[in-house]
Amino acid sequence: MAQDSPFIVDADWLETQLGVPGLTIIDASWYLPAQKRDARAEYDAAHIPGARFLDQDAVSDPDSKLPHTLASPQHFAQYVGAMGVTADDTIVVYDGPGLFSAPRAWWMFRVMGVFQVYILNGGFDRWKAEGRPVTSEPTKIAPSVFHADFDKGRVVGLDEMRRIVGNQESQIADARSAGRFAGTDAEPRPGVRSGHMPGAHNVPITALAENGELLPKDRLRKVMEDAGIDLSKPVVTSCGSGITAAAITLALETLGHTDNRLYDGSWTEWGGLSDTPVVTGKE
Repeated sequence: MAQDSPFIVDADWLETQLGVPGLTIIDASWYLPAQKRDARAEYDAAHIPGARFLDQDAVSDPDSKLPHTLASPQHFAQYVGAMGVTADDTIVVYDGPGLFSAPRAWWMFRVMGVFQVYILNGGFDRWKAEGRPVTSEPTKIAPSVFHADFDKGRVVGLDEMRRIVGNQESQIADARSAGRFAGTDAEPRPGVRSGHMPGAHNVPITALAENGELLPKDRLRKVMEDAGIDLSKPVVTSCGSGITAAAITLALETLGHTDNRLYDGSWTEWGGLSDTPVVTGKE
């Protein structure tokens, strides 16, 4: 599965590349409180040899009141440079289940000008289950200089999102669960209203993967079509806090759809305001 995605690498290939100069492996795991998993503790206990840990919270904008806001190019470059990552590396990112938070790291690197970045098929949970090499040894890191080439056009802010919702100039694809999208399930963050933006389409992240693998193109296309997404038109992706929206971005790019952007504030910002329109129900 997903072998037809140019952004996915399989475990067999990665295992043969361990230790190859120029290859950087990044554990980008992050979990919701309900998942009751500690990404950093799991990394310290076991990770792919040579992998570095990317803290999705620490790499975010330290001045933002919202969670996981994309950092400035300067902050991002400083953070990943301290990890020993350069913009010339071939980067493979992974998370535990396979397709949850890794796409966010993939997207961030691409927005910062790195395009030789890939996601490990099946994630670290499968890697371990298959008996592939793991270690608890800290990865030796030599800090480097990371040169960011930020493409701000791939990121949507609040003011533009208000306009998009108002004039429907772009389709909106929301990666949250069906219950949160419809407003029947409460939001996990206090003070955030339930529901979705008027005109938005629900594309739950769980519909894009199976057994930790991105679906093949024909099935991805059907998921999009069933959700009401027209792949010939622009799309803005959104979710709870900007993490899982990147999985929709990954699916769109895999299908050759490049006219897409990500609403970084996502539902935490939109639903947390009192003057933004919110609707409930499946449509």
